[in-house]
Amino acid sequence: MAIIITDECINCGACEPECPNNAIYEGAEDWRYSDGTELSGDIVLPNGKKANADDDQEAVDDEVYFIVPDKCTECKGFHDEPQCAAVCPVDCCVPDEDVVETEEELLGKKAFMHGE
Repeated sequence: MAIIITDECINCGACEPECPNNAIYEGAEDWRYSDGTELSGDIVLPNGKKANADDDQEAVDDEVYFIVPDKCTECKGFHDEPQCAAVCPVDCCVPDEDVVETEEELLGKKAFMHGE
C-alpha cells in the first residue's frame, strides 16, 4: 500500500529528499508525474489512469507535506523500508489503508516510472 502523511506532520521536510520516486511534495505545491521519473508526455499508469506526465497536477494537501499515491512504491526496489517513515521525527508517515498494493504491483510501478 502507499504511504500517507498524517495531519501530525510538522512540515520539517525531512522526508522529501529521501523519496526515490519524487512522490513527496510540500503542502499546496503542484506536482508532475515526470518529476524525478523517466515519464514524459501522455501516459497510462499501471492502474489504468491516463495523464500527461508533464502537466501540473493539483496538490493533494494544502497544509502539510503529502505523498502522491500513484508515485509511491513504499521504496520497494530501492530500500528495505519506506525512507519517509524511517526519517520522520513525529512518525506521521504511515501505510494508507485506502491504497493497498502487492509487492509485485509496487515493483511494477517502480519499473514503469524509471524506464526499467
